[in-house]
Amino acid sequence: MKVLLLNTFYGEGGAARAAARLHSALRDASVDAHMLVQKAPAERYPQVHAPQSLTERVSALLKPPLETLPLSLYPRRSRAPFFANLLPDHVLPRLRHIDPQLVHLHWVSAGFLRIETIPKLRRPMVWTLHDSWAFTGGCHLPMDCRRYTGTCGRCPVLGSNCEMDLSRWTWRRKAKAWQGVPLTVVTPSRWLARCAKESALFRDLRVEVIPNGLDLTRIPGVTRDTAREMFGFSPDKRYILFGAFSATSDKNKGFQYLAPALAKLREAGFGAECEIVVFGSPEPEDAPDFGLRTHYLGYLHDELTLNLLYSAVDLFVAPSMQENLPNTIMEAMACGTPSVAFNVGGIPDLVDHKVNGFLATPFQPESLAEGMAWVLKREVPSEVLDAACRQKIARQFDIVTCAERYLRLYEELVS
Repeated sequence: MKVLLLNTFYGEGGAARAAARLHSALRDASVDAHMLVQKAPAERYPQVHAPQSLTERVSALLKPPLETLPLSLYPRRSRAPFFANLLPDHVLPRLRHIDPQLVHLHWVSAGFLRIETIPKLRRPMVWTLHDSWAFTGGCHLPMDCRRYTGTCGRCPVLGSNCEMDLSRWTWRRKAKAWQGVPLTVVTPSRWLARCAKESALFRDLRVEVIPNGLDLTRIPGVTRDTAREMFGFSPDKRYILFGAFSATSDKNKGFQYLAPALAKLREAGFGAECEIVVFGSPEPEDAPDFGLRTHYLGYLHDELTLNLLYSAVDLFVAPSMQENLPNTIMEAMACGTPSVAFNVGGIPDLVDHKVNGFLATPFQPESLAEGMAWVLKREVPSEVLDAACRQKIARQFDIVTCAERYLRLYEELVS
C-alpha cells in the first residue's frame, strides 16, 4: 500500500499536526506513506516531500499572500480565513514521481492545491476535513451561516450583500470541477460529519467519522508537582491554562470571553488562589487585566514542553466559538488535565460533562466560570477526574487505532 497525504503545512497548526501524526503512525504500521507539503518543515522527516527548486520555494512563500488579494474587493470582510485557491500548483508532477495508489487530502488551502487539480489526481481519494472549507464557497469557519447548504453567496465572512460574490463563484468552481469525482470524506467529529452531509457539495458523498489521534507514547508520565517545578510554578497556587495558535488574536479562540469569565470566577472567591497561563501568543500590547497574575509563554513549538505544561496546570479552558476536534483539549486530557469549554462543534466528542470536564453554555462567560469553579472545588476528586481524562483518550483517540481505521478504509477503496 502506497499512500500520499497532502497538507499545506507540516506540524504548523492543528490540521498539520494531526496529519503529521497520522503519517508517522501509518509508517509505523509498515505502510509506504508519503506526505507532500507546500511549506518545508524546519527539520527533515522521512518521506515528507517539500518544495525543492528555487522556483518552488519562492512560489510557496508568495502563494498565501497572493491568494488573499481578491479579498481586497471586500473592505467589510472579517479577519476569518477565506481562500479561493486560484493559483497554479506543483502537485501533479510530484504525484507522478511518487505514484501512490491512493491520495489522502487534508488541509490544502493557502494556494497549495488548486480546486481544478483535484479531479486530475486520478486516484482513489480520501479527504479528511479539519474545518468547513471543502464544502463552502471559501470560508473555513461558517459560524451561524448555513448558505453552504445551497450555493453560498452573500457571504458574511466577506461582508458581502451580493449573491454573485467571490463565495458563489468559488462554490461553482468546486461544483463543476468535482462533479463525479470519487471522493470519500472523513471528518474527525460527528458535528462536522453532519455539516458535510447537509452541504450541497457533499450531501451525496460517503462520509465517515474517524477522529484525529495522539501518540500516547509521547505523553510524559510526570506528576503535576514535578511538572510545576520545571516551570517554576508555585505548589500552593491553582493554574488555569488557555492557549491555541494565535490565541489572543484569533477571535474564534474566544479570548474575548476569558476576561468576563475570570471576573465571575473572582467573584466566586477564587481570585487569591488562581493564576492564568497563556500560550500560543505573546502578551498583546492591550492585554486585558484579568485581575489575576498572568503568565504569557508565547509560542511553544516542541511537543514535550507543551505536554509538560498541560501536566502542570489544574485545568485547561477553551472558550472557542467553533471547533472541529481541538488538539488542545485532546492533548490536555491525555496529560490528565480536565477541560472547560463551550458545548459547540466537536468538543462534546471529547468532553463528557462533569465526567472528565465541563461543557459550558455557549458564549456565556458565567457558565464558563461555573465550569472552572466546578473543577477547582474538586467536587469530583482530582485523581478521579484526571484518570477519567486519560482513559477517554486512551480508549478512543490512540493514533494507532485511528491509523488502523484509515488503513482499512484505504484497502477497501484501492481494492
